[in-house]
Amino acid sequence: MGGTKKVSPAKQDKTQNAKDGKDPKDSKKSRKDRGEGGPRKAEITVMVNEAEAIKIIKSSKVVTVHDLARQTGVKISAANAFLIESTKKGIVKRTGGYSGHYIYQAVSS
Repeated sequence: MGGTKKVSPAKQDKTQNAKDGKDPKDSKKSRKDRGEGGPRKAEITVMVNEAEAIKIIKSSKVVTVHDLARQTGVKISAANAFLIESTKKGIVKRTGGYSGHYIYQAVSS
C-alpha cells in the first residue's frame, strides 16, 4: 500500500546537481570567499584618551564602564581598566553597583 514518498524540491535539486556533477555547496563557498557581505564594523581603539575620559566623567553625574566605553570609543575592558586605575589615583570614586557593574562618580575637589 505504501509506495515512495514525494521528494521535496530541494532534494530534487540536490539529486539533479549530483547527476550533473555539480556540488551545491560550491555556490555557497564562492559567496563567502568574496568577503564583500555585511556592514562595516566600527573601528575600536584600545587606549583611553585620559583627557577626554576625565572630561566625560566630570561632565556627567555618574558614569558606568559601558557609558565611558561608548562615549570614548574604546573597548569595555580598556574603560574598566581606566576607571579602576583612576579610583586608585583618587580621580573617581565608586558610589554603587554590584557584581562588577559599578557606578563611578568624579571626586569633587
